Amino acid sequence: MTDDSVFKNTTALFHTFGCKLNFAETSTVARTFAEAGIRRVQTGETPDFIVVNTCSVTEVADKKCRQAIRSLHRRYPEAAILVTGCYAQLKADEVAALDGVAVVAGTDKKDRLLQFLNDWKADHEKHTEVIDFREIRDFTPSCSRGDRTRYFLKVQDGCDYWCSYCTIPRARGRSRSGTIAQMVEQARAVAAEGGKEIVITGVNIGDFGKGTDETFEGLCRALDEVEGIERYRISSIEPNLLTDSLIEFCATSKRFMPHFHIPLQCGSDKVLELMRRRYDTALFRHKIEKVKALIPDAFIGIDLIVGARGETDECFAESLAFCRSLPISRLHVFVYSERPGTRALELDGKVSPETAHKRTQQMLRLSEEKLRDFMQGYVGQVRPALLEHAKAGHPMSGFTDNYIRIQVDAPAQLDNTIVNVRLDAVTDDGEAMRATLVTEQ
Repeated sequence: MTDDSVFKNTTALFHTFGCKLNFAETSTVARTFAEAGIRRVQTGETPDFIVVNTCSVTEVADKKCRQAIRSLHRRYPEAAILVTGCYAQLKADEVAALDGVAVVAGTDKKDRLLQFLNDWKADHEKHTEVIDFREIRDFTPSCSRGDRTRYFLKVQDGCDYWCSYCTIPRARGRSRSGTIAQMVEQARAVAAEGGKEIVITGVNIGDFGKGTDETFEGLCRALDEVEGIERYRISSIEPNLLTDSLIEFCATSKRFMPHFHIPLQCGSDKVLELMRRRYDTALFRHKIEKVKALIPDAFIGIDLIVGARGETDECFAESLAFCRSLPISRLHVFVYSERPGTRALELDGKVSPETAHKRTQQMLRLSEEKLRDFMQGYVGQVRPALLEHAKAGHPMSGFTDNYIRIQVDAPAQLDNTIVNVRLDAVTDDGEAMRATLVTEQ
């Protein structure tokens, strides 16, 4: 139990690294703090507490988290720092040794940060609250608004896949999820707040309902019936769990947007086998072609890891050619990172940093081509877009139904409103499209 009175008129700064799931969880923590009297720090104020929600997907992610914690302590030496997330789970002792850290909490204990802070306030002793990943069982629901207009609905956590390069099962624990009834209740609450768009998030969301008679498709069908929500997006789903039936449902749904994010990781079957992925390139191609056949306007983003152990020049050439051949819209490219405790460290065929960098640049150039070509195909078309508030002196931004980022001159009162826009031209940086409001009905 926490003594909320000790937190009255105090402030907290929240700093988040990593995935959409982390941002959703941070927002939930901030709401819990606010209910106890701890408000978000405003510009020019000094925070009493700092919450850092960390990522550990790569060695670079670990380094960025360490640097941020040290920088925050130097800037606010009197503030108590609470560190949670994957880096805290995997390297609790390393985090606890950093100056300024008062609490280290595992990935399953983000909902108890206020309690841990209360304990620290009582004794000012450093608290480390991390259990072995094999003991993580609880699922904590989370649905919260991001910095813009979208809400993020956490439906699942953890992963049982154990891909050879990945530490997520050790960081997040076993796959577990909420119930359809819980998720529908959360979506109804978003609608009551005026939310228009929900992004469905998790670590391996296609695994929703594992061990029960509920399924991810069943969840999507139930969410589709929630009145008031106009848009859903599926954040990322494994290709082997993206069923043809789910694709067919999305093709007929009015609320699920023509937008998919599907991790490929490599376009070489040899490397996919070394990665211990649960599909091959033939299955992946089938999923992409199924989506485009039923939902021609769909934006399809894919994740790709470059420079993994065993990725020879021939394997990379296969991967590049495979990606080029797919009707996809964008590649999210990551450089392979050696992670302690992973099976990949047992593999031969280490790729030099120089070679990995060269290959990454090739994939990024392909991504730029794919994105520009996708957007260019919609010049002159009118599509619905959800507008987001703009910074002073800048046009409003937003996303079309098929995930084209737009820039449009529009009045501020159209924030969080779906309007029709005409897509005029691709911006110079190739990242968005300039658009014009369509006022005629």
